[in-house]
Amino acid sequence: LTFPLLSVSLLVSFGSSMLYGYNLAVVNSPAVHIKAFYNATWSQRYGHELTPGPLTLLYSLTVSIFALGGLVGSLLVGMLVERYGRNGALSRSALLVLLAGGFMGFSRELGSPEMVIIGRSITGLHSGICLSVVPLYLGEIAPKNLRGFLGLMPSIFICLGVFAAQVLSLPELLGEDRFWPLLLSVVVVPASLQLLLLHCFPESPRYLLIERNDVCGATKALHQFLGTPDVQDVIEEMQEEQRSLSSMEMVSVWQLLRDRSVYWQTLSVVVVNAGMQLSGIDAIWFYTNIIFENVGIPVSQIPYTTVGTGVIEIIAGLIGCFTIEKVGRRPLIIIGFCAMGICSAGITVSLLLQAALPWMHYVSVACVVGIIAGFCMGPAGVPFLMTAELFTQSHRPAAYIVGGSLNWLCNFTVGFIFPFLQMSTGAFCYLVFCGVCLLVALYVYFIIPETKNKTFMEISHIFA
Repeated sequence: LTFPLLSVSLLVSFGSSMLYGYNLAVVNSPAVHIKAFYNATWSQRYGHELTPGPLTLLYSLTVSIFALGGLVGSLLVGMLVERYGRNGALSRSALLVLLAGGFMGFSRELGSPEMVIIGRSITGLHSGICLSVVPLYLGEIAPKNLRGFLGLMPSIFICLGVFAAQVLSLPELLGEDRFWPLLLSVVVVPASLQLLLLHCFPESPRYLLIERNDVCGATKALHQFLGTPDVQDVIEEMQEEQRSLSSMEMVSVWQLLRDRSVYWQTLSVVVVNAGMQLSGIDAIWFYTNIIFENVGIPVSQIPYTTVGTGVIEIIAGLIGCFTIEKVGRRPLIIIGFCAMGICSAGITVSLLLQAALPWMHYVSVACVVGIIAGFCMGPAGVPFLMTAELFTQSHRPAAYIVGGSLNWLCNFTVGFIFPFLQMSTGAFCYLVFCGVCLLVALYVYFIIPETKNKTFMEISHIFA
């Protein structure tokens, strides 16, 4: 593990992946203040306040528009990485965060709820791009024995982003009514740092050699990343992949979906990415305070309970990152989904028994913590790593578009529907998440092979 490899992994994880986690969780605590702002603005414009139904709808749109922006961003990934490269796409996408921060930061001063919604959609656009490009970049620059470790580093920073949002939302920091625009716009700091420093690191060697046929540039990049003058073996492995793809151009999404030779790889990306979002983790991140209030936690203690769950996220993410090269990808993701499924069922049971047994709200909190820990240990990062590993260079960008699009569609669905699902089905809404988690765990167990310490060509041959 060389200093340049570690540095660029930390930089793109901090400047991109962390912002995804931050924006997932940042709308949770200031929900009351944002709704009050919407009501006050509506009253000034139209002479009356919003009723609870339209207000819930408007706030749900504010939460879930982030996912629609992410969907658009994920659809742009193929074009961006082909035109600008992996490093170039990340550098340019940071400009979106600066724009979004301006919209959200000045929204209250200008009395415009629309600016909050537009800012949220632009941060989603940035996250949709980076959620695919960061693991793609790290997967291509990492040697095969470090691919799992570096590939899960973004998931740790996603957890750190969630934790940062929870800490900054405390009443003692930016949790007061007058600070919520600053809370939403603080994302400009990591993005600015990435914009300033990322140009110091080279482009992906695989992109340079296989897609741009720049052997000299790829060699220089490998020298810098691997810290050794002897990179001939790696160059030869990439040239072998280039020769196998010489008669094939970069495939489109439609070509990928029709290609029978990668049917199981594509299906695996679909199942794991959709399952990751339909597992219920977004419902917990978006609506943590509401969930804790429903299970009986005193309102004054909820922000601190939420911060406690953030600490668990980081610990679980670190465990996953440092054990993935020992235990492999499959065990981590199977254990994670099984833990999430069992804990989702546990929330349902504890809520149903809470009237008879008041202490059951502690069980509910423990189950929420279990879902978060299970997710951060494996499902948070392994699906993006697996998308890079299951495909060769020609199919990889299209695979990220498919996985990313499903990821964001399911994210939007859960974020928008969960409040209404909770109102209509009560405690039983968590059983839906339980079923999804257990089905995905079974699919991974029976279908997806272990990929650790294998080259991209070897993994392709295993599926064939």
